[in-house]
Amino acid sequence: MIGRLGSVLAAVVVLSPTGTAQASAQPVPEIMAALGDSISTGFNACGWYVSCTSRSWSAGDNKQVTSHYLRLSTLSGTLQKHNLNFAVPGSTSADLLGQVKKAIEAKAGYVTILVGAQDACVRTEQAMTSVQTYRQRLDAALAELRAAMPAARVLFSSIPDLRRLWQVGKGNPLARTFWTAGRICQTMLARPTSTKAADTERRARVRARVMAYNREAAEACAAFGPGCDTDGGAVFAFPFTLDHVSKWDYFHPNTAGQRIIAEQTFENGFEWIDPR
Repeated sequence: MIGRLGSVLAAVVVLSPTGTAQASAQPVPEIMAALGDSISTGFNACGWYVSCTSRSWSAGDNKQVTSHYLRLSTLSGTLQKHNLNFAVPGSTSADLLGQVKKAIEAKAGYVTILVGAQDACVRTEQAMTSVQTYRQRLDAALAELRAAMPAARVLFSSIPDLRRLWQVGKGNPLARTFWTAGRICQTMLARPTSTKAADTERRARVRARVMAYNREAAEACAAFGPGCDTDGGAVFAFPFTLDHVSKWDYFHPNTAGQRIIAEQTFENGFEWIDPR
């Protein structure tokens, strides 16, 4: 599991003189925004190759998903109807700065970030974003946000384990058909039934690249300061099954998968103040 960096900054527990545990919790934001790629847009979660933003794990309003937005709305009515989604299908770390600028313009006090799957899911290993470039892009985006909105809070979700998807889907004929016909994440999913050393080693290298992205995101978050937290690698470590992915592509999270991401990131992220 990816090491939990940054979470201690937002979840320190101290004991009051009376012995009552008090968490270093955060106030509920008035505006929040989802940043990232197709996962955060709810792509293929409700229709054929469309974004279903209502089912986004972050800013969606579908009750089946119980997103961050819905969970925080139960704590404070000021957030209601102030859920923005600037994520775009196909986005890579190169697009994060532009999305951050939109969040700044919207004065979002809380942003969630899940980006990097598309940096690894390309046609060839050589086309994957380098770890150094990925980190530089994250640092630039976070620096922009901190300079413009120093009080903003940021939650990084870890990138799901792409090899886990291959493991649970390689024996399913429909999954293999969609992966091949759609050329989906070929760095990991090409030749899904092959046990040749070259393919086994390729999958291991792509997984290692995703793990490196998650590690760099956690370190960038820690450098940002106490206004940033991560899920501690919870999404990456979660044992997803085919029940959690869309049957329209066997790649994107369906409603159940979006709900899992919401649960894992919310429960392992910030502690929030309940004003009631």
